[in-house]
Amino acid sequence: MIPREILKKIRQIELRTTRLVSETLGGQYHSVFKGQGMNFEEVREYQPGDEVRSIDWNVTARMNHPFVKKFVEERELTLMLVVDLSGSGLFGSRDQSKRELAAEIASVLAFSAIRNNDKVGLILFTEEVEKYIPPKKGRRHVLRVIREILCFQPTRRGTNFIEALDVLNRLAHRHAIVVIISDFLFENRAAAGHDPNRAAPYLISPTLGPRTLPALRQANRRHDVIAIQVVDRYELELPSVGRLILKDAETGEMIEVNTHDAVKRGAFAKRRAKHQAELIRLLRSANIDAIEARTGEPYASTLGQFFETREKRRRHG
Repeated sequence: MIPREILKKIRQIELRTTRLVSETLGGQYHSVFKGQGMNFEEVREYQPGDEVRSIDWNVTARMNHPFVKKFVEERELTLMLVVDLSGSGLFGSRDQSKRELAAEIASVLAFSAIRNNDKVGLILFTEEVEKYIPPKKGRRHVLRVIREILCFQPTRRGTNFIEALDVLNRLAHRHAIVVIISDFLFENRAAAGHDPNRAAPYLISPTLGPRTLPALRQANRRHDVIAIQVVDRYELELPSVGRLILKDAETGEMIEVNTHDAVKRGAFAKRRAKHQAELIRLLRSANIDAIEARTGEPYASTLGQFFETREKRRRHG
């Protein structure tokens, strides 16, 4: 049985996101994510203005009159949501955790997809792939996807993108829109190419180890990969609230920080800004578009701007 509070939360997410899809993002999704191929539909008589290269010369020769081939765009797409359920996703300094924000953004994309008659699939991962839901259509299926993101209890706490991408490449045989929703904060050292028994400086960033970036590039060659980073403001800058005992939700490591120290707060903010810039640079080097969404803050304009940018890029080749 699903707890009543979870059902209420799912219903609230559905109401908020379906309104957003209907009023703002539905048409943008349709214009940005189009089919990847063209299917032959019919042969018809040539009309002034038709592309000469579309003339069917065999039919034209038989009929002694020009005919052209007509194609229609292959419309059906698959949206694969690859969602990070590592321990750090439970954090939220406001009324919303990062996992709840991930579920809401996934809901927007999923309802946009089924509105467009596309399929939606789900991969939930931590240090391993915890759950896979094959792509399907329909509102009931989307509600199940939201429920799993919110309620699923993973067996592990860490993060390993390589495992998730490997499963994606094995299961998604056709071109798909792949949206990775994660905080991109930490990847276990073994998966990132580090010795798990030794403390070591991050080789690239706190997330993308030397084996992860090539895996992302490979996935993006087969699919249209988009990265959505869900973050909390206090992961980017510390509040001045005195001494805090902080525990890493993925590794269990604990540290005491005096947040009244302006120098330490400044150093933390500077380091996190550097990590953010490096993450964006690495994703761009793999030709992967990235979006940042923060807990407790509106995300509709961010998604809208993302869609507009992709549409402009699509129109201009």
